[in-house]
Amino acid sequence: MSEKMTRLKALLAEVSALRQAQAVISWDFETQMPEGGATAHGNQLAVLAGIEHSRFTSEEIGKLLDDVSVELDGADPDSDDVRLVQVTKHDYDRACRVPAELVDEQSRAASEAVVVWQKARKESDFKSFAPYLKRNMDITRRLAEAYGYKDRAYDAFVDLFEPGMDSAQLDSIFADLKAAIVPLVQEISARQDAVDDSILHQEYDPDTQLRVSLDIAQQYGYDLKRGRLDKSAHPFCTSMGMDDVRITTRVIPNFLNACLFAVLHESGHAMYEQGVSHSLAGTPLETGTSAGVHESQSRLWENLVGRSRPMQDFLFPRLQQAYPSQLGDADVETFYRAINRVSPSYIRVEADEVTYNLHILMRYELENDMLEGKVDIETLDEVWNERFEQYFGLTPPRAAAGVLQDIHWAWGGPYIFPSYTLGNVIGAQLFAQAHKDMPNLDDDISRGHFSDLLQWLQTNVYQHGRKFNANELAVRITGEPVNTRAWIEYVRGKFRPIYGI
Repeated sequence: MSEKMTRLKALLAEVSALRQAQAVISWDFETQMPEGGATAHGNQLAVLAGIEHSRFTSEEIGKLLDDVSVELDGADPDSDDVRLVQVTKHDYDRACRVPAELVDEQSRAASEAVVVWQKARKESDFKSFAPYLKRNMDITRRLAEAYGYKDRAYDAFVDLFEPGMDSAQLDSIFADLKAAIVPLVQEISARQDAVDDSILHQEYDPDTQLRVSLDIAQQYGYDLKRGRLDKSAHPFCTSMGMDDVRITTRVIPNFLNACLFAVLHESGHAMYEQGVSHSLAGTPLETGTSAGVHESQSRLWENLVGRSRPMQDFLFPRLQQAYPSQLGDADVETFYRAINRVSPSYIRVEADEVTYNLHILMRYELENDMLEGKVDIETLDEVWNERFEQYFGLTPPRAAAGVLQDIHWAWGGPYIFPSYTLGNVIGAQLFAQAHKDMPNLDDDISRGHFSDLLQWLQTNVYQHGRKFNANELAVRITGEPVNTRAWIEYVRGKFRPIYGI
């Protein structure tokens, strides 16, 4: 390794440490912080974000990137060093377009907005949150202008969460999915009485929910020596480096799905982070490929594995043992159908697999409208309800079940909701390939043997960190770029039999 590459990696390690320090504070902000600590935590995050931005956009790093690019000319294009320089240069060029004071302003605004959102959500009071969302959106527009874009402001952020994609490609993907989802929902709606999920809506002890959910996550492969589980208003995963990856969940005493599947979801994110090669530690490659690929892993472990029929042969007996009075007289088929019940719902994170992408499509459209000034944020709650009625035939009874349900807009831009849909699509594409490579995968899952699947993902996805973008990764593993075919085949093949269609 040349002296210049050694120096570059040393500087990037400092930047990485600053980011990880922010992650620690952010985790504390959401899980342990006393109410009075919000201002101090916000200031800490803003200062660290400013320092990190200044360090990363320094002239020295820019010069080193140019110099090592010359040194690596002719090297293996897929090597760690070549990919590190390519990814870092992409990040560096973008970061240099944003003034440090705007980074500071965004961090402070987000910290304030999250606190207001938490209170507003509890009280279902959108009006109190609207000014903070309006400020966040103003900052986001300025960020889009700073980053630059060709056609739509949203493109400035697509390149952040999904490098190599743009809003035109997202529009195409959503169009394919909408064409498949709407008819399927109509077919299922005519058979609503075919599935009863009442067994999920009983009293389930909160402590037992946490214990059982974490036990299954550990069975999957989530390493508690390098992680932990806590409660928060909105489930999330945060990484302080591959050896400290923490997850949170929320517990609803009378709904089993909320905690269990949130933990399985977040453990998918966490295992991805824990699986990145240690050779990439302290660099911009030390995280998942993109938001969509990251979400593919959470959705894979939550739905493609966790809600699959083979999984219930392993999972259901353990749940019966934990909740004998609630599930002791139930049978596995009833439970399988219950956890896969399709019904339009208000809450995105509790949505079934079939209607979930409609939640994302609606948010994607609203984000574009807000960015382009096509909607008055002061009346966004009304716009939300009208749009929700169009998509789901339901009107949210309160803001907490509508416009205030997600924390993302409190966090501010860039916006990553489309990545949740990309996660469904990519996850199905990868899982289909895993079945081809491991013909006995369903049998393994039914016995609770997840190590071979985890190793397959480790080899093909996790170890690479950010070396390859989503399309590159998909081609390497499946021979095709990201496409909707596997997900459409999966969702039709699963839900038509459940509903006798």
